[in-house]
Amino acid sequence: MEEKVIGKIVHYFAHVSVGVIELSDALRVGDKIHIKGAHDDVVQEVASMQIEHADVTEAKAGDHVGIKVAQKVHQHDLVYKVV
Repeated sequence: MEEKVIGKIVHYFAHVSVGVIELSDALRVGDKIHIKGAHDDVVQEVASMQIEHADVTEAKAGDHVGIKVAQKVHQHDLVYKVV
């Protein structure tokens, strides 16, 4: 299983379990991601994502997207796309 860094967590909203990812590469709904940091190790599929509260199916480098995460994540955690 190969992984490629596609961004990092820049914020986490605990009350809704949403992580905000600053993308350095493209991401789309259905992609499998791996969020890894000093305290976190989460593998999940992207079920949905939003940019500025609007649902989107894909995002590009430079975008900030919010995704529902399976468990708590932290700022600066790296986000990998599993390919």
